[in-house]
Amino acid sequence: MIIDSFDTSEPILKLEYFYGEKGHILDKCLVLLSREIFEHVQSHYELKQVGLIGGSSYRIPIYAFEYKGELIGVYLAPMGSVLCAGNIAECAHITGATKFVMFGSCGTLDKEVTKGKFVIPTEAYRDEGTSYHFMPPSDFVKINNADKVEAVFKKLNIPYVKGKTWTTDGFLMETVNKVKKRKEEGCIVVEMELAACQAVANHFKLELYDFLQPGDVLIEGDYDKSLLHSANHDLIKLDIGLKIIEEI
Repeated sequence: MIIDSFDTSEPILKLEYFYGEKGHILDKCLVLLSREIFEHVQSHYELKQVGLIGGSSYRIPIYAFEYKGELIGVYLAPMGSVLCAGNIAECAHITGATKFVMFGSCGTLDKEVTKGKFVIPTEAYRDEGTSYHFMPPSDFVKINNADKVEAVFKKLNIPYVKGKTWTTDGFLMETVNKVKKRKEEGCIVVEMELAACQAVANHFKLELYDFLQPGDVLIEGDYDKSLLHSANHDLIKLDIGLKIIEEI
C-alpha cells in the first residue's frame, strides 16, 4: 500500500547522475505557480538562466535575478505534487538553494473563515502519493515555517488566517463526503502541492515558506470559481513573497 512506501535504504537513482555535482549559485528561490506572475518577473527584472530542470517531455529553466543586493532564484513550477515537489529537490541540487518561498491559490472549504484573507498553512493533509516516499506515514505533515511567514504578514499588516490545508492529487474527486471529512479534521482549504513539497523539503533538509490565496469555493451544489483567476495571478503575492525572501 502507498502508506508502506517509506524506506530508508540507499536510493539507486541520485540527482548527480542527471545534473552533475551539486551547484553553489544562490541560497533563496521563488517557486511560482502563476504564468502571469512569472511573466511579470521576466518583464521587471533582468533574469539570467542558471539551470534547467528537465525530463523527456518538459523543460523548466531556472533563472536568477538580483534583488536588494542578493541573487535570488526563480522558476515557474508545474501544478501537482509529484513534479512540484520533485522540482524543489532538483533546483536545490542545481543551484544550491536551501530556502524556497512558494505561493499559489487554493480552494476554500469555509468561505466565512477565509473571506478576504490569505491562508498560512500550519499542517497539510497527505491525500497524495509523493509524501509517503519521503517520510513515515501520518495523516498530516507539519508546515515548519508557518510562524515565520505569519511574522511577515503581521509586519505588512495583511489579513490572514492560519489553518490546515488538504493536499490532494485527485482534484476531480473532491467529493461531498471528502470535503465534509476534511472539514471535520480541521482543514479550511484544499490545494495540490504542499504536503509533498514539505515532505521533500524535510527529506533534503531544505526550508519551505508557503502561503495561499483562496480562489474557488467548494460548496455542495454551489461551486463558485469567480475569484479563481485573481487568486492564481494576483501580483500582491509576489510582493509578499519578496518580503519573505528579505526576512529569511
